[in-house]
Amino acid sequence: MAETMERVSGKQREREEFPSTGLAREVAPDLAYLRCKIVNVMFSGPSGAGDRGWVLIDTGLYGSAGKIAQAAEERFGAGARPRAIILTHGHFDHIGAVRELAESWDAVVYAHPLELPYLTGASKYPPPDPTVGGGAMARLSFTYPRGPIDLGSRVQPLPADGSVPGMPGWRWIHTPGHTAGHVSLFRDADRTLVAGDAFVTTRQEALTYVLEQTPEVNGPPMYYTPDWAASELSVQALAMLEPEIAVTGHGIPLSGPQLREELKTLALEFRDVAVPAHGRYVNNPAVTDERGIVSVPPPVVDRDKVYLAAGMAFGVGLLAAKVASVRRHRRAEAHPAPRAAYAAPRHADADAVAYVEVDDTDGFNLSRFDYYPSTETHRRRSLGGRREPLIL
Repeated sequence: MAETMERVSGKQREREEFPSTGLAREVAPDLAYLRCKIVNVMFSGPSGAGDRGWVLIDTGLYGSAGKIAQAAEERFGAGARPRAIILTHGHFDHIGAVRELAESWDAVVYAHPLELPYLTGASKYPPPDPTVGGGAMARLSFTYPRGPIDLGSRVQPLPADGSVPGMPGWRWIHTPGHTAGHVSLFRDADRTLVAGDAFVTTRQEALTYVLEQTPEVNGPPMYYTPDWAASELSVQALAMLEPEIAVTGHGIPLSGPQLREELKTLALEFRDVAVPAHGRYVNNPAVTDERGIVSVPPPVVDRDKVYLAAGMAFGVGLLAAKVASVRRHRRAEAHPAPRAAYAAPRHADADAVAYVEVDDTDGFNLSRFDYYPSTETHRRRSLGGRREPLIL
């Protein structure tokens, strides 16, 4: 994997290796990419291609339409519309601007048949698993949109012969795992690969890596991958292509020996370096078909989340009790109740007894909480109420 010096220089390396004359960066002949916050979109076609002379691959996050349209105009000319929009898959960070752009450009959208349920309103995606990956991006994944969106007749299945509309010389490859209908695109002439999220070139689970664009080959984002066995086979298939350069959905492009060596290592050691040690989908994948979700395994217990929630609930409960106690004492001071002495009974069969003062007018008073071992002879105390024993 990439060394530490490389890890802190991802964006600098990007500027040096893939210079930009506009918003998009040229990565290979007739192929450029544009980063839209945390995700990449690609433009296929020669500079100045004009109207219907190019193809857009993926559409980034919601709100990216303006930036993508500007980059397209810079590269292909004013008013240049794409021949097609190709989706590697339909996760929210790859289809955010698809509806707006497709309608604005009157463009056909293509995806794998198994991806269509999530693009035609038929099914949501399987739930993400925020317990895997460990980083902030993973922990927040339970908040990410699962769809579906409904593009209606504007979305069509990719040609069954493997060709890519508007991209001569390219072929699409079914690379399931991250999603059931995930595809990658490959150009045999120069071994250029558009991998989508079949694998990525940064550690997408960790926010620091994402912000720095740390360049290294990693498996698909853990938190949104519901079929690890299929994902492993997909990575192995892509490694066998021995790509010269790869543009992925997340991270900067990688090329040459570094790409091939790291991709080969990922393929050989996938279960050790890519598959999480535990998680919702590690042992049982989500089952889907052409209609969408068939079944998903139950979620695993996220101990950190349970402890955090319990701690927050305990803290909120104590705060609420304290506030209530203060209010009750203020009322009691204004309207004092008769005092009474109370001797609590001894509980020889209990390990310990906790006492909480109970005022006849106030209820529980957590500010006067007492604890005694059960073997101690309980002393009479004059309290502003009675002491109720709580056996622990």
